[in-house]
Amino acid sequence: MKTTLVFGASLKPNRYSNIVINRLVSKGINTEAFGLRSGVIGGVQVKTNLDEFQNIHTITLYLNPTRQVQYYQAIIMLQPERVIFNPGTENKEFIGLLEAQGIEAEVACTLVLLATDQY
Repeated sequence: MKTTLVFGASLKPNRYSNIVINRLVSKGINTEAFGLRSGVIGGVQVKTNLDEFQNIHTITLYLNPTRQVQYYQAIIMLQPERVIFNPGTENKEFIGLLEAQGIEAEVACTLVLLATDQY
């Protein structure tokens, strides 16, 4: 089963990362979450240690480009098939680094992809 990692998960229910976790779970998609604070969203444990993740197919980003820089290598080391850059997370530098490693980089909105059955 393909696993999605929501990167930049927020425990605040009105944040898009939180909404996406709930939608992924409701669609039966195996979901993991990484955030600055641990907690539970829609039955998914938000972890604060990237070493706890493996076999990630898709990473959906919810961090602005400035905050992404410190995670470039960690995300590349997870070897996902694709990384989705949600609105506000677009980052040409990081997209270039991912593509150089053979990782698909997609600028899209995960919520829209889910709503239109394109996920």
